[in-house]
Amino acid sequence: MSFKIAGIAMASLMACGGAIAQNQSVEVVHWWTSGGEAAALNVLKQNLEKQGIAWKDSPIAGGGGEQAMTAVRARVSAGIPPTAVQMLGYDITDWAKQNVLADLNAVAAHDNWDKVVPLALQKFSKYNGKWVAAPVNVHSTNWVWANKDVLAKAGVTKEPANWDQFIDDLDKVQKAGFVALAHGGQPWQEVTVFDGVALSTGGVDFYRKAFIELDPKALGSPTMEKVFQRMSQLRKFVDKDFSGRDWNVAAGMVISGKAGYEIMGDWAKGEFLNAKKVPGKDFVCFRVPGSQGSVTFNSDQFAMFQVKGDKIAAQNKLAAAIMDKGFQSAFNVVKGSVPARTDVPDAAFDDCGKKGMRDLAEANKNNTLVGSLAHGHAVPASIKNAFYDVITRHFNGQLDDKKAVQAMMSAAKG
Repeated sequence: MSFKIAGIAMASLMACGGAIAQNQSVEVVHWWTSGGEAAALNVLKQNLEKQGIAWKDSPIAGGGGEQAMTAVRARVSAGIPPTAVQMLGYDITDWAKQNVLADLNAVAAHDNWDKVVPLALQKFSKYNGKWVAAPVNVHSTNWVWANKDVLAKAGVTKEPANWDQFIDDLDKVQKAGFVALAHGGQPWQEVTVFDGVALSTGGVDFYRKAFIELDPKALGSPTMEKVFQRMSQLRKFVDKDFSGRDWNVAAGMVISGKAGYEIMGDWAKGEFLNAKKVPGKDFVCFRVPGSQGSVTFNSDQFAMFQVKGDKIAAQNKLAAAIMDKGFQSAFNVVKGSVPARTDVPDAAFDDCGKKGMRDLAEANKNNTLVGSLAHGHAVPASIKNAFYDVITRHFNGQLDDKKAVQAMMSAAKG
């Protein structure tokens, strides 16, 4: 694998204003603790170690990153921030507003980040014109993953063309003795499902008005009630032991043949690949029926915190290595996501990866690329968390469809 960072290394020397210490190191806080995620991150770790940069791994389990953010707040308050922290969307903006993130403009200018990173991502990677984070990937959330053998045993022979066909297929799988829909009962997972259902039900214009613009008419509309009605439909296909289950355990149910489907972001593909499963042969991937042509996205980024002295050079090398085209390809092939750069070839990607790259390019071109509500790219955390509460209460039977609509309108007011 070739990584073209010699020029960045020189820029790093200039940035830190002195010689690089013999024993450089970076501390990286992240929540990539599942098998597929750890394998993907190891690509970056090995690249840096080849450059003589020691990698201090600080994993904090929890798929949505909430636990990681709690730990980082304590670290920053104590004056001992890590080198870099995995972050999503508005979390980056919130930290940037506190003036604790590093200035990566020199690194970004050297490698033309402004030209190769989609503008939808730059909204979160930059603050007041300053690059503060390096995007690792683009994930999309409106995916369905299915076990081909389970579907065959249930008599499901083709991809559903619309929502009603999808419900019929779920019913067939359940009647065949399998768990129809593998799901983990955690708020962020329920809202991940909600992303796809809302996009499928109302289309991208409805999604944008309701969850990005917070339009009261969209939030209180019959379309919103239909979204919750469809969430209620899906709830009937989830097994009784779903509460508290981690997302990768739910993916494992599909991989092992215990369940037919999982609605989850494309990071789920990493679990299938880690289990040596082949897309098209062992499993299939498709957009939540009705949402093809639009993409709800989130982007894992490494926000860089302000560090001093020779630590700046190591930090700049980390940022450069993250954005290297070779790493972007190698990492995302393993992770299940697609590159954060638009100039990375798709040759190394499998069928699902190639589809993901095509879908992203189409959505970017047609302005149908919208931030994921579930993963902090639609609204700031305070409103997102209020939406979380409504959606998970509804999914757990504490609100009916009509009351959930009213609660969403109230949640949008903060």
